Amino acid sequence: MRKRAGWLVILFIGEMLTATAMGFFEKEIERAVVLALFVPLIISSGGNSGSQASTLVIRALALGEVRLLDWWRVARREILSGLALGAILGSIGFFRIAIWSLFSTIYGPHWFLVALTVGLSLVGIVLWGTLAGSMLPFILRRLGFDPATSSAPFVATLVDVTGLVIYFTVAMIILRGTLL
Repeated sequence: MRKRAGWLVILFIGEMLTATAMGFFEKEIERAVVLALFVPLIISSGGNSGSQASTLVIRALALGEVRLLDWWRVARREILSGLALGAILGSIGFFRIAIWSLFSTIYGPHWFLVALTVGLSLVGIVLWGTLAGSMLPFILRRLGFDPATSSAPFVATLVDVTGLVIYFTVAMIILRGTLL
């Protein structure tokens, strides 16, 4: 209870930043409501990839397969993994929107740009999630904390907030002049 309660309170307060991030992009959401449809997908993909990376690094640290000094080797591998995993999920997101647009007008006349926004955002968010997830256990261990107690939830919270910023920033770039 003592080990978990403090982290849960910190994480709960951190998750409140998600609402702040959404509020910051309120005008963009008003102009392109279709963007809100993908927020759960965006948040979960980043958190899932980060939690997965965090779990694997914690396991490797516990088994002695990696040491704190190996952080750069792990980071390089996770950058490549994050790009590959992001490309896979981004492609699925893109093609899901493209195929759905053949049978529906839910994404509007700019469906291609919406699909591109979702696809590219997923690449960035999954890359960021895997990198943050793999590095956080090293940071926590270095600071003297037990990475197993807090890494996965902390990564999910961090990537939720930053993932929204990545998503809406990509949307503002790609959709400028059309939906935004």
